[in-house]
Amino acid sequence: MNTVILKLAIAGSRSAYGRLAGIAGGVAVGVCLLLLLWGGANGLNARDDRGAWLRETGAPSVAFSTDTASSSPPADAATPAEVPVPIPLTTDVALMRSNPVEVFRDRLINRRDFAALDSTTVTIPGIGSPPKPGEYYASPALQRLIEATPRDELGDRYGTFAGTIDDSALPGPDSLIIVTGATETVLRESGIASLVTGFTTDPYGGNASSYTTVLALGAIAVFFPVLLLISIVTGLGAAQRRERFASLRLIGASPRVVARIAAAETAIPSLTGALIGVVLAVLLRPVAAQLQVNGTRMFVSDLTTGWVAGFSVVAVVVVASAFIAAHRTRRAGIGPLGVTQSAPEVPPRARRLLPLLAGLAAMILTAFLSRIANGLSAQLQTPLLLGGFVLILIGIVTAGPWLTLLVSRLGGQRARTAAAVIALNRIQRTPAATFRSVSGLVIAVFVVSVFAGASSVIETRPTRTAIPGLPHPASLNATISTGHTAADTTRTENRLERLPGIRNATIGYGAAAFTEAGAEREIYLRAKDAPSLGFTSIPKTDVVALDMSFLHSWTTPPVSLVPASATLDQLVPVTIMIETDGTPEAIDRARTALNTSGITATPASTPTDLELQSSTRLIHGLAVLAYLGMIIAVVIAGVSLAVGTASAVLDRKKVLGLMRLMGMPASTLRRIILAEAAVPLLTVLALSIGLGFLVAWLIVTGIDDSYKVTWPGNDYFLALGASLMLALAAVTATFGLIQRNTTPTATRFA
Repeated sequence: MNTVILKLAIAGSRSAYGRLAGIAGGVAVGVCLLLLLWGGANGLNARDDRGAWLRETGAPSVAFSTDTASSSPPADAATPAEVPVPIPLTTDVALMRSNPVEVFRDRLINRRDFAALDSTTVTIPGIGSPPKPGEYYASPALQRLIEATPRDELGDRYGTFAGTIDDSALPGPDSLIIVTGATETVLRESGIASLVTGFTTDPYGGNASSYTTVLALGAIAVFFPVLLLISIVTGLGAAQRRERFASLRLIGASPRVVARIAAAETAIPSLTGALIGVVLAVLLRPVAAQLQVNGTRMFVSDLTTGWVAGFSVVAVVVVASAFIAAHRTRRAGIGPLGVTQSAPEVPPRARRLLPLLAGLAAMILTAFLSRIANGLSAQLQTPLLLGGFVLILIGIVTAGPWLTLLVSRLGGQRARTAAAVIALNRIQRTPAATFRSVSGLVIAVFVVSVFAGASSVIETRPTRTAIPGLPHPASLNATISTGHTAADTTRTENRLERLPGIRNATIGYGAAAFTEAGAEREIYLRAKDAPSLGFTSIPKTDVVALDMSFLHSWTTPPVSLVPASATLDQLVPVTIMIETDGTPEAIDRARTALNTSGITATPASTPTDLELQSSTRLIHGLAVLAYLGMIIAVVIAGVSLAVGTASAVLDRKKVLGLMRLMGMPASTLRRIILAEAAVPLLTVLALSIGLGFLVAWLIVTGIDDSYKVTWPGNDYFLALGASLMLALAAVTATFGLIQRNTTPTATRFA
């Protein structure tokens, strides 16, 4: 291609340079976001791989054998009785206990206790040999927390610091993980220890698949407005370019050469913008890594995509931009005399609804199969969700012009003002071009509705309050291990009540320990201790009983006290319940005291600890991504609308200028431009909001049908209001452009 001809096509015009800069800027934003989202998806999988060892459950620590020593087997026994026999430790077998609940300040701590022979060959990821009894290894974040907190609230739970866990075994820099050493006797008495010979590298069972699916949905939702922005920017100044291309045709350039020039002038700024986007992605990785997902940030290295991904994104964006520019130019049919007037578009048909209906069908199928099959495999779920979501986005863009045409025809029959007549008639002639300028904002409203609906599930759990018959939210309880007498527990009870912030310690008794088969499911306690547990209706007796479901955090109906005829001397201690003043310091001080008392079989827990488990934290993590997606989508959409409206003004400045010469005031021209943006936007706005919440429900149901989409919070209405304000600002920003480009002088030389 002759470089002189290319220079003639793009040089010598400030508006041309501005258009090229706009293309480069739009492509840079799109490439940067795509690479960061791509890196985030890879990072979530890498994070799950590093944390796979924490999901190791081990093998049972006991075997069952026939009890031949029993001289009096049960009379009705058909077979000899079986008794548990501890499996001994060897050099290649260690004993591990995974604590079900270890909490500090409403943050989960992943704790593993180990007992092993001195000559063990079992190695722990990020540590090596298991720590000795009384020592611990902690993640850097947890060790900093231990050092910054009074020991009676946290550090006393673990022992002596032996070293930090290497980053290669940590999901993220904020991970709270601790590995402690214990004696074999202590772990076996806990009843929840298991035998391990090594640790898995299989990430099965983590949250990466759910996060990857949602992140992919977010990437598509955010990148789609970027693609629309690039498409709108490449059409900026199309009328001026037609005149330049007509001049090239006049001096002998063929239509193929003109199309190649259009492709080249778009490819050059696209390549520049893509390279800038790659650099921006590298520079913004440390910032993007600060985003917390599932309780921890990412390592910066997790967001690295590699040169192959960077090259692929750059190549695809540049080729796609150049192809679109060449295709539009060839389709315009520019001749040596230019284009005297733009040809009306082919009226859109109802078949444009097909992609939208197909996308909804795919997502409904996903939700339906997830319910009847109790969850789908990622191999089937992810393609259905992603494919359906992409089709819905495409369907909104393709169905928009058809809906806009219908509304403009209805409005044209009732139009009474000059601005309304002109605007609605232009929309009827060019519904696709008119809708294209607002398509970014329509997609943004849809995306905001999806994100708001999906994140609203975090508000479905009611806040716990103090209710008689249920544990107080600031109370703790722990199961007492077997073999401890009432004197042992009384000493612990007295010691706990002397600690700051602890109001009462109550011992619950039972006919047998909760861990024994056939134990009664009732707790007995002194009637005088019942008020400290929140009970108001207390029978007039010395000993009262209540169902053990009182201790379960998922119990919702209040539990009642009943009189008991048993005496506590005939019973054994089975649980200890603590009432605190509700301050975080007191709760953590009580946790530490209970966990180190030597009488508990399970870690102390509060009624709200269940809400800190992975499923709830998963939704919180997804909400963080949702709010970020809202901001990005709305900002990009506002820019798209501003560029699209400006492009429409520049392409029609001769027509608008002639209207001014005929006496039409500038205020009428402004109302025309405003109506051309408002009609397509308001036409599809309600559809976008409704579709957004429907898709959010389908996504949440498809991933986990135990959650429900509720009414969105105030953030959604703020985002929706910001979208409409951006739309108004984008349109009014072009009013100055109308004033400058429709003066008699500008019209004379147009």
